[in-house]
Amino acid sequence: MKFLIVLPVILLAAALPAAQSPTYNKDVAPILYENCAICHRPGEVAPFSLMTYADTAKRAKLIATVTEKRYMPPWKAEHGYGEFANERRLTDKQISTLRAWADAGAPEGNAADKPKPPVFTEGWLGGKPDKVLTMPTKYSLAADGPDQFQCFVLPMGLDRAAFIGGLEFRPDNRRVVHHALVFLDTNNAARRLASADGSYPCFGGPKIPAALIGGWAPGSVPLADAEPGLRPIPKGSDLVIQIHFHPSGKPEMDQSSLGIRLSDRPGTQGRMAVLLGTRRIDIAPNDPHYVVKSSLELPRDVELSAIAPHAHYLCKDMKITARFPDGTEKPLIWIKDWDFNWQGSYRYAKPVLLPKGTRLELEYTYDNSDANPRNPVHPPVRVRFGEQTTDEMALAFLTVNMPPSQVEGFQQEMQSAYVESILASGATLEDIPPELSEQQRQSLTLAFSLFDANRDGKLDSAESAALIQLLRTRR
Repeated sequence: MKFLIVLPVILLAAALPAAQSPTYNKDVAPILYENCAICHRPGEVAPFSLMTYADTAKRAKLIATVTEKRYMPPWKAEHGYGEFANERRLTDKQISTLRAWADAGAPEGNAADKPKPPVFTEGWLGGKPDKVLTMPTKYSLAADGPDQFQCFVLPMGLDRAAFIGGLEFRPDNRRVVHHALVFLDTNNAARRLASADGSYPCFGGPKIPAALIGGWAPGSVPLADAEPGLRPIPKGSDLVIQIHFHPSGKPEMDQSSLGIRLSDRPGTQGRMAVLLGTRRIDIAPNDPHYVVKSSLELPRDVELSAIAPHAHYLCKDMKITARFPDGTEKPLIWIKDWDFNWQGSYRYAKPVLLPKGTRLELEYTYDNSDANPRNPVHPPVRVRFGEQTTDEMALAFLTVNMPPSQVEGFQQEMQSAYVESILASGATLEDIPPELSEQQRQSLTLAFSLFDANRDGKLDSAESAALIQLLRTRR
């Protein structure tokens, strides 16, 4: 009797179609073409191509693992804490498809199901630029060793003031160019740091008072229809490109270029960078949870269009929040697993309105323990603020928009706020940054000595408040 009951069930199961495993042609190739091929193709910065079945199948288990851990595609911003354009993030369904395909033995599937491979535009993606600046000489990179950070000074040669409507960085050797940041140097300060080839090493930043105005990372696509004339460029200014080079295993050369779109008119918006951060970093050895906080109040209404957090190897968690005048909060970005090798600028899908009186709040967490695999020093040592690999930073660059007529006033107000943050309670002479002009440094040093009434080498809350009030009165 039991046989009679079980037999129909077996027959029914045999009649049902077996659940089909995902195939490369039908299920996997569309995911890789859309999300991975921008870097994983011949001649690009990724170490291998994923454009063919043969190249992909032998790495099926690896692909499933790194996507499940969300190590790839490289997108560090936490989903839901800021809405960003061109977010490189796979869905849970896409990740499970890659795992199921790998577990099934990476079947190729029907050739008729395979989509056409993507075609990538060569040359200038954002249209022909008005001016092209190229690195003055070819940069030579060794076959192996640590990553290199090099700044290149590019004189613009402008005989009059103008406005930049768009920047497009074009890497010459995509195998070794990891990412690039573009800074505006209105005082030609970088020229004094550069060697005869027009470049200088610059881990951590350009080492000069300069505004971050653009950047590039693999997968970046410039806006071809951006409004011209968003950023004023004074006559005689230089651009400084900081490039992160990653050795490829053989000697390489690079001579990258920067395309610029110029305009004689200011456009309907002005744009500038706001620096949020602090130099007060002092991390004891073996401290696994050191927290740094900083804040800045906005003196005018602005629209936030992009944000670029920055720290070095010990940082593990980054939060930047906007606290509005009515007490409500809005998360601007949260990176739970900061990786210095995958830093970049995050552009918002829609500009975030920040009214006057909004306080921007930064909170970074660092791990200086031996258990941190990214700690460059073993056993751990005390770490303070600085430019070197073994130093640390806590910064964020925020790109804000406003009416052109307000840019100059806003810039002056932010410079004043920056000076006040240097002289906040607890400040010491070491907090005066070297990138200030010699005259500014001398003035702040003199003011510090006059208001450090108890001569203990730092400003207490009363001394700081008195000095800041004097500065505001004199302004």
